[in-house]
Amino acid sequence: MDKQQTLSQSYAGRIAHVLIEALPYIRRFKGKTMVIKYGGNAMVDEDLKHSFARDVVLLKLVGINPVVVHGGGPQIGLLLERLGKSSHFVDGMRVTDSETMDVVEMVLGGLVNKDIVNLLNQHGGHAVGLTGKDGMLIRARKILLKPTNPEVAASEIIDLGHVGEVESIDPSVVDMLVHGDFIPVIAPIGVGEDGCSYNINADLVAGKVAQVLGAEKLILLTNTKGVMDQKGNLLTGLSPGEVDALIADGTIAGGMIPKIRCAMDALAGGVRSAHIIDGRIEHAVLLELFTDSGIGTLLGR
Repeated sequence: MDKQQTLSQSYAGRIAHVLIEALPYIRRFKGKTMVIKYGGNAMVDEDLKHSFARDVVLLKLVGINPVVVHGGGPQIGLLLERLGKSSHFVDGMRVTDSETMDVVEMVLGGLVNKDIVNLLNQHGGHAVGLTGKDGMLIRARKILLKPTNPEVAASEIIDLGHVGEVESIDPSVVDMLVHGDFIPVIAPIGVGEDGCSYNINADLVAGKVAQVLGAEKLILLTNTKGVMDQKGNLLTGLSPGEVDALIADGTIAGGMIPKIRCAMDALAGGVRSAHIIDGRIEHAVLLELFTDSGIGTLLGR
C-alpha cells in the first residue's frame, strides 16, 4: 500500500468516526426544536456566516427544527454613524428615540434579517424572515430604568425611548413555519399595546421563544469560549446552583451575567438545556450538538 492510499484510508476513517459519533445525537434530537441566538463575529465574518448557514440547514435536513433569533447592534451603530446620528447607551441599552427606532427596524427587520434568510436559502434551506410584529409574534412593554447612581433621586426614572422587554409571545406563526418545513429567522422587534415598535435584547427574545416553543435547547453564540473559571479554563457543564455560586464569587461577571440569566430563565421555563458557545469557531453549532465533548458551556436543570 503506497503513502497516498494510506492517507486516503486515514482520512476516510476520520470522516467515518465523525459520522458515527454524530448518529446517536441526530437520532435523539430528531423532531426537536433548537432555538439559536445568532450574533457576534459569526454575523460579520464571511467564512463564519457561511459556516453557520450550513450548520442550520443541515439541522433541518436531518429532521431537527432550528429557529434563529438574531441581533444586529453593530450594524445599527454603523448606519446611525453614516446618518450622522450618535449612539447613547445606559446600562448597555441603546437609547432609542423615534428616529433611531426607524433605523433599528430598517437594519434588524430589513438588511440583517434578509441577509440571513438569503444566506440560509443559498445553502439549500427554506428560510422565512420575521419580526415580532408579524402575526403578533412578540408583544412588548416599554422599559423604564431606575437610576443606579446614588446622586440621582431614586424617584427619577430614565426613559430609554423605544426599548422594550418581552411581555408575551404568540408562537403560532413560528409553529406554522416549522411544521411547513421552513426555518424561521426572527428579528427582536416587538410591538406594544400602543402600537409602537420596541427594540428588545436578542438574547432575551431567544430565551422567551425557546420557552414558549418547548425547545429542547437554547444555543447562544458569543465571542467567548463560554463560561470561564478564574484561571481562564472553560467550564463545560454547570447546574443552576453552581451558576449562582459563580456569580456570587465574581467568577461570572460583566456581559456574561445577562446571557447566563437568560439561559437560566429558559431552563426554569421548561427548556431542557442551554448552551453558551464560541461563534468564532467554524461549525460551532454542529460541534456542540453532535460531538461527545462539545465546545462550550452546557447549562442543565
